Amino acid sequence: MSERSDHEAGSPCWAELSSTDVTLSVRFYREIFGWEAVFDPRPGAGGHGRFTLEGKDVAGVGPNPGDGGFPAWSTAWTVRVAVRDVEGVAERVPHAGGKVVLGPVRDAEGGVVALLQDPSGALLSAGRPGGREGARGAGEPGTFAWSELVTGDTGACEEFYRSVLGWEARPGERGGTPYTEWWLNGRPVAGMTRPEPWLPRRAPSHWRACFAVADVGAAVARACELGGVSAWHARDADPPRAVVSDPQSAFFGLVGAGHAR
Repeated sequence: MSERSDHEAGSPCWAELSSTDVTLSVRFYREIFGWEAVFDPRPGAGGHGRFTLEGKDVAGVGPNPGDGGFPAWSTAWTVRVAVRDVEGVAERVPHAGGKVVLGPVRDAEGGVVALLQDPSGALLSAGRPGGREGARGAGEPGTFAWSELVTGDTGACEEFYRSVLGWEARPGERGGTPYTEWWLNGRPVAGMTRPEPWLPRRAPSHWRACFAVADVGAAVARACELGGVSAWHARDADPPRAVVSDPQSAFFGLVGAGHAR
């Protein structure tokens, strides 16, 4: 597996699963992506661990403590953006119409992280790494490939992320549907779309983590066999894409390998 050695400041670098049943989550994602789970035994780690692929870190996993913006019954993915000055980012958040939910605090590996909420209510973390640099895989099957904000308040979010992270919004379309890409330093780093019709009514704004797979159709089928649900599958898209939910109703995206931004 090729390896990403660092992450540009201001770009998404990590995805973390907060789960109400970690054992079930580990079993499901092992079958979908071939991930193994390694947990930090230190008391201060709170049961958190990492999904790995071929020994490389690809995502985080841990129990949902019922605080930090997540309902106690919820299992959900969140996305982290790499930043050098977490404190400075946190200071800009309230002035841009958002909220600092947690932090900045030092994590178990010596890094600094803050959990932020944008004006539409979506949660995103910003972190300066300590002992680890974030997801190590680079666009191959089983690795973090892309992230996108799903929100009905695109106008407020465009201004928020410009002010807080320096992102430039470039509206366009994908598959005939309006789709915005955020650019930083001459390249796309994330996306934004309005809530799709298949989402549950009153679904909150959220960041969707997307992972690369060799065969999107096969991954969707396997997820459904394991108790997940296929929410959307663009079989003829280039690249092929899909969105599924795991058995605990956490949505995540699938994208054909080799198409990671």
